[in-house]
Amino acid sequence: MSDAERLPFGTLTNSGGNGWEEAWGAEALTLVLRQAMTCLGGVGALAHRYDRAAGRLRLVAASELARTNAGEWADLPDEQDVAPAHALRRGGLVCVARDSLRVGAGGMVAVPLPGADGPVGVLSVLTPTAGEPSEVQRSLLRALAVWAGARLGGGSGRSSGPGPADKVARSEGMGELTAALAEAVTSSDVVNAVAEFVLPPFGADGVVFQLLEGGRLRVVGAVGYAQEFLSLVDGIPPAADAAVEEVMRTRAPRFIGSKAELSGRYPELVPVNEASPKEAWAFLPMLASGRVIGLCVVSFSESRPFTDDERALLTALSGLVGQSLERARLYDVEHARAQELQRGLLPRVLPRLPAARAAARYLPAGRGEEVGGDWYDLLPLSADRVAMVIGDVMGHGIAEAATMGRLRTAVRTLADLEMPPDELFSRLNDLVSDLGEDFYATCLYAVFDPVARTCAYSLAGHPPPLVVHPDGSVRGPDVVPDPPLGAAKPPFETHQQHLPDDCLFVLYTDGLIESATRDAEQGLAQLRQVLKQAVVDTACLQTNDEDDDVRRLEELCDRVVSALLPDQEQTTDDAGLLIVRTRCADARDISSCTLPDDPRAAGQAREYVREQLTAWGLADLVPTTELLVSELVGNIVRHAVGPIRLRLLRSRTLTCEVYDGSVTTPRIRHASYTDEGGRGLQLVAALSRHWGARYLQDGKCIWAEQDLPPAYISG
Repeated sequence: MSDAERLPFGTLTNSGGNGWEEAWGAEALTLVLRQAMTCLGGVGALAHRYDRAAGRLRLVAASELARTNAGEWADLPDEQDVAPAHALRRGGLVCVARDSLRVGAGGMVAVPLPGADGPVGVLSVLTPTAGEPSEVQRSLLRALAVWAGARLGGGSGRSSGPGPADKVARSEGMGELTAALAEAVTSSDVVNAVAEFVLPPFGADGVVFQLLEGGRLRVVGAVGYAQEFLSLVDGIPPAADAAVEEVMRTRAPRFIGSKAELSGRYPELVPVNEASPKEAWAFLPMLASGRVIGLCVVSFSESRPFTDDERALLTALSGLVGQSLERARLYDVEHARAQELQRGLLPRVLPRLPAARAAARYLPAGRGEEVGGDWYDLLPLSADRVAMVIGDVMGHGIAEAATMGRLRTAVRTLADLEMPPDELFSRLNDLVSDLGEDFYATCLYAVFDPVARTCAYSLAGHPPPLVVHPDGSVRGPDVVPDPPLGAAKPPFETHQQHLPDDCLFVLYTDGLIESATRDAEQGLAQLRQVLKQAVVDTACLQTNDEDDDVRRLEELCDRVVSALLPDQEQTTDDAGLLIVRTRCADARDISSCTLPDDPRAAGQAREYVREQLTAWGLADLVPTTELLVSELVGNIVRHAVGPIRLRLLRSRTLTCEVYDGSVTTPRIRHASYTDEGGRGLQLVAALSRHWGARYLQDGKCIWAEQDLPPAYISG
């Protein structure tokens, strides 16, 4: 939303002002009125264009209050006895101590807008009292008028009155500064605006901004100084610098024309004086909300005097910059909090898993202080399987970030229950729907099975993944996503993708591939090209070193982001990227057998475990594993149905899996002292690192994990 839409100002396109609007635009007129009111603490403002041929002033813009009775001033003869006409004829600032528009104002201040061939218009401000503006206010209002006149008149405005060219240039610089500060968002923006529009016209080459924080002056921005000197003055209490203390106590600027003058006036500052690379200074207090918030020091590399005009303009600068810097600091604080919240909602470190290593990036939209709703995650599942998820809650703000946090927590919880993607999405869809009609989210949830070498995934309004093969080819499945969460009607579709060993599985949000300059198809094509070229250039898939593998994935993420989002501050949507390198299980680490559906199964399972663990060099785990498989297989024989299958998986842990044809849920129950059974799962839980169950189309799998012996891992 623009300033013109937010503020109670309006342009009057039916009163002869179209020429100005075409030359400058409604938002620029709004800016002039707003800054003029800010300068004088006004209650209203008007802008007239001077029609020289007709000898009339045409009203082109007015604040809301001023428009109340502005109709009678829509078309003024230049000889009429009103403030705008007086200012036009006099060629200077005019103050009138009456409520000319009968809106409850105490007076009016009018100033002509100079142009190349004379005034091009008049800017008028309704003031709450009849008093005249101060010299600082006059200087700032004149500077604003020079800038506005140059803009509105289409020229430089340098012939609009007496005075040398550099004086007019300084006034124009102040006007340009006013516009730049109105758009400044961060403290850096304020510093850059002063450096660009103030230093050159005054011949200055340095500026330091210090804000009062905790009784000390902290450097928040500087231009033209080495870091060594800034470290010397950063964090000093005001009382430690006599010049600074005097400026902040009296709220009056101090202008020092030479080092000799500084040493003579403040002899205790000799060490700082000698360390400073500058020769002259303007110490300007920065005021905001009626209090001193810090200091702005404009400096020069050569000794020099300060004229009255320079003193007035630099004094006006201090008040203007103080207000802007206070606003920017509030933004900086809120932005830092938003970033901290965003970081807290996203995984700090992605796990390094046997079957997957990953790197990710999150880039918020532009420079907005609001948090976004993009998230990603990498979750370990049983049997070395990996869950990969990326999502995007539509909108920005605390509510959307909270929704993202809920969804991420829900996904982690449901994934831990070993739910397949389609069922997990059904649960998530219910959660988002319960939040209200205005909440929607897109999501991709995928489960990679390194043993089967397949990836099962579901899409809810989200772009499909890309698979980068070891030869550099990039393939994307041709699938149609289901509607977004919150708008979908279950069931969701589950897609299957075969993944070769050592490939990249790339998940992303639409903010990465869509922008104001390209559509999604163009962005997707560019993403494919970047991924393909990266594999060719770096051979990022061919490494067995874990640290090197992650480092290359991090570099690949940076390369993708740099290529697709070269100017991150201009993005209008959050962007998320998750790149996962998948590793399929080695056939030598997998062993399985079929067992009979009768009491003989437990004995055969123990025998199979002894033989296989001995072959793997894990004889130390034989007794525990025998006990585990005996309990698991015995439960199936007593409480479930076949067929029964046993599978052992050797990885960072030893996983024991027993499959059956029943969908009944195993649960631990409390057995009393007289019960002959009911302790089997308690024993499994006590002997294993983790245990659980997952459900298949034709039954279920109960699994238990054990840590490998330290000697085996180190060997």
